[in-house]
Amino acid sequence: MEKNGPTSSTQDPSVPPCSRGSSSGLRYGSLVNSVSSLAPKAAEASAVSPKQAYVATAVLCYINLLNYMERYTIAGVLSDIQKFFSISDSTAGLLQTVFICSFLLLAPLFGYLGDRYNRKYIMIGGLSVWLLTAAGSSFVTQSQFWLLVLLRALVGVGEASYSTVAPTIIGDLFSGGQRSIMICVFYIFIPVGSGLGYITGAGSASLTGDWHWALRITPIMGAVGLILLVFLCPNPPRGAAETQGGGVAVQSTYMEDVKYLLKNKSYVWSSLGVTALAFLTGALAFWLPTFLFRAHVTQGLREPCNGDACNTTDSYIFGAVTVATGVLGGALGTSLSRRFVDKFPHADPLICAAGMLGSVPCLFVIIFVASSSIPATYVFIFFGELLLSLNWAVLADILLYVVVPTRRATAEALQITVGHLFGDAGSPYLLGVISDAIRSSNPGTHDWNFQSLKYSLILCPFVGILGGMFFLITTRYITEDRKAVERLVEGETTRLCLSEGPRGESDSL
Repeated sequence: MEKNGPTSSTQDPSVPPCSRGSSSGLRYGSLVNSVSSLAPKAAEASAVSPKQAYVATAVLCYINLLNYMERYTIAGVLSDIQKFFSISDSTAGLLQTVFICSFLLLAPLFGYLGDRYNRKYIMIGGLSVWLLTAAGSSFVTQSQFWLLVLLRALVGVGEASYSTVAPTIIGDLFSGGQRSIMICVFYIFIPVGSGLGYITGAGSASLTGDWHWALRITPIMGAVGLILLVFLCPNPPRGAAETQGGGVAVQSTYMEDVKYLLKNKSYVWSSLGVTALAFLTGALAFWLPTFLFRAHVTQGLREPCNGDACNTTDSYIFGAVTVATGVLGGALGTSLSRRFVDKFPHADPLICAAGMLGSVPCLFVIIFVASSSIPATYVFIFFGELLLSLNWAVLADILLYVVVPTRRATAEALQITVGHLFGDAGSPYLLGVISDAIRSSNPGTHDWNFQSLKYSLILCPFVGILGGMFFLITTRYITEDRKAVERLVEGETTRLCLSEGPRGESDSL
C-alpha cells in the first residue's frame, strides 16, 4: 500500500480475483489468521469504474457536509433557543449531549452490520431516519423542550449509521495516495459543514425571525442526498482497493473483531487521541459563539439578548472561520502526510500531535483575551482551529492502513463510540455545568455570565495536551502495525492466489 502511486479499485476483467481459504478455527492472537480466513463474495465482486468511484465519493461528501451542518445548526442559534425555552447553560448543553450519546451507543451496532451486510442499504435506512427526525425537531413548541431533546437523540441514530460506514466505502474505492486525497476531501467537509451549520442556522433565524427555520434547511437538502445515494453510490467489495477489485470477506464473531482491535496498539492510542480531539472540538464548537457574544456584551459592544431574537453576528463569523480553517487545515495535513510519510513512516501521528499541542497556546489566548480584544481573539481562533483541522483526514487514513479491510467498519464504530462517549458527548454539558456552578456565586450580572463560561473553558487546553501525548505514543507503534497489515493483505493474498491457481471466469463474475 504505497502512499504514492495512486491506484483505484477498478479491476481488469481479464484477471479474475483469487479466492481465499477459510479457517473455521479463527483465533485473534495473530493477524495472519484474520487474513488467511478471508473468503470471496462473488455477488459483490463486480468492478467499480474510476468515474463511478469519484461520483460516489462526491455523493458521500455531500451527505457528510449535511450531517455536520445539521449537527451545529443548533449551536448557531443557541442563544435564541435558550431564550425561547428559558433554559440554563447546562440544560442547553444537554441538547448536544443526548444527540452524541445516541450516536455513540448505536455506532457499534452499525459497525457490526457494516462489516457483514450491504453498506448502501444501511446508509439509506439511517439517512431516512435522520431526515424525518431532523425535520420533526423544527416543529416543537415552547412547552415541548423534552420533545426537542428526544428528536435530537433520534437524529443521532441516523448519523451513526452513516458515519461508521461511509469512510470504509471510500477506503474500498481507492488505495494509496489517491485514497489519502479522497479521505482528505471527505473529512474536510466536517469543519466545512460545521461552519456552514452556524451560518445557515444564524442566517435562517435572522431572515425569518424564528429559530425553527434554522432546523429545516438541512432536511430539505438531505432529501436530495438520499436520492443521489440510492442511484449513484455502489456497494464495493470489502478490501477491493487492496485486491484489485476482488474483495474479501471474513467469518468471525464481533468479540473476535474487538479483541483484534484492542491488540492493535496504533489503533488504541490514536483512538484515545481522537477522544481528546472530540472533547476539545465538541466543547469549542458548541460554546465559542455564545462565549464571543457574551464577550461583546461585557465590553459594551452589544446589547444583551433581551429582544425577540439574539444577535447572531458571532455565529456568522465563527462559521466562516471554521469553514476556512477546515479546508486549509485538512489540505495542509494531507499534504504534510504525503510529503513526509515515505521518509518518516511515523509522520502521521507526529502531525496530529503537533496540531493538538500547537493549538494549546492559542486556546489560552482565546480564553483570556476575549474580554479585551475581540479581533485578536478571532485571529487566535483561526490559528487554533487550523492546527486542530490538520488531524481529521490524517486520523482517518491512519485507521484505514493499520486495520485489515474486513474490520474497518467495526474499527470506525468503536472509535466513534469511545471518542464521543468520553469526548464531545459530555464536554458541552460538562462545561455548561461548570459555568452554571461558577455563576451561582454571583447570579444576575452579564459580566459574571461571561466570566463563568470563560473559567469553564480553561479545561480545554489541558485536554489538548493530553491528546498530543496520546499521538506521540502512537508514533512508537505505527510503522510496524502498518507494515503488518500491508504484508498480510498483499503478501498473504499473493501466496494464496499462487497456491490455489487461477479461478474460472465464472467465479470472477
